[in-house]
Amino acid sequence: MSLFLSRLSLSKLPLRRHLTARSFSSSSIYYIVGAEPCGSSLKDGDIGNLKIHPLGGDDRITEKKVPMNLLKEKGTIGASHGWVATLNNGVVRLQDDFDPSASDIDPKRISLPPLITLPHCQTNIVTNVAMSSSSPKDEDCIVAIKFLGPQLSLCRPAQKNCKWTNIRITDPGFFSSHVMYSKKNEMFSMPASGGNYTGSWDLGRHREQPKLQMLRYPEHLSLKDKRYASIYELADSELVRRVELKFFDSCCSVEHYLVESSQTGETFMVKWMTDINPSMKMGRDNWEHFHVLRLDNEGNAVYTKDFGGVCFFLSKAEPFCLTAACLHDQRPNCIYHLSDNRIGVTCMDDQEYVTGAPITLPVPYWFPLKQPIKSAADPLNEKGLNDIVID
Repeated sequence: MSLFLSRLSLSKLPLRRHLTARSFSSSSIYYIVGAEPCGSSLKDGDIGNLKIHPLGGDDRITEKKVPMNLLKEKGTIGASHGWVATLNNGVVRLQDDFDPSASDIDPKRISLPPLITLPHCQTNIVTNVAMSSSSPKDEDCIVAIKFLGPQLSLCRPAQKNCKWTNIRITDPGFFSSHVMYSKKNEMFSMPASGGNYTGSWDLGRHREQPKLQMLRYPEHLSLKDKRYASIYELADSELVRRVELKFFDSCCSVEHYLVESSQTGETFMVKWMTDINPSMKMGRDNWEHFHVLRLDNEGNAVYTKDFGGVCFFLSKAEPFCLTAACLHDQRPNCIYHLSDNRIGVTCMDDQEYVTGAPITLPVPYWFPLKQPIKSAADPLNEKGLNDIVID
């Protein structure tokens, strides 16, 4: 049984069953466990060998050396496409230090222009970071930083003399929202608090006036919309929706995420609810619950458990998805979620659910693994027996 599963404290929840080990076998996704100190350098000070946990595998100490200060609290402010962002003295820097296959002799560290704080805004607390392409070195790449409050800042790192375009968001419903990049619409999008509408921004005509999309939930739809095969299917969907929304209304916290499918281009809104397990007589335990809506171009928001062959990865990084074929068990319609102190997976097909015992994660992001990993100080590595091969 993998170390990941050994960390999981399984408890049977209503209407949920436990996942088996096959659901956590090695794949192209990992998270950061920490680093094993291995000395110091003039450039980075204390350094260590990066320690990662591939989804479903065991902890791996890699050959990659990283600055230890990146693993401190508030060492990073966000991540996207495997890049992490740091913020020091008003300057954001994009770094590939947490990519095990990237060079630690010549790491890519791209400093962006000094931030400009708009009046009555702040640029110290960041909600998340998003990018329009997989590398900030791409000519057309746009980096977005959503600060807690009204400010959204965009820039093109690869352009000569790049500068920030600072947008003041006037709608308080977006002040704590998570931003993501939509390849389909070529815009940065966010769900409003409560999940009743979305807003999208770009560097063109929607810089000052966002494109708003009001959402229509199932009670506004009829059978003529042809979204349900029969009145019974409609009734069943509406019953599930009403029960879950009542559950969400009474929960401790709800966060909304937009995720765009890399396969179909469809947009989904994921409502991530965290509540305290009332069955715990001592201590504290959390329930994680998810409600997924498929959004169409007309704003219809339909409850679904079918993501179209992909799985979602939610953390403090930009949300993303992968085809189930990239994962070992090839099981679609699962949500892998990671926070500061908890890791879990919920499979929507039958509400199978596993969550881990509370742990402390120095870097609460999912990362896509780009190349095989070489373990540090491993005699078997010469034969390649401990390399993780990615499809």
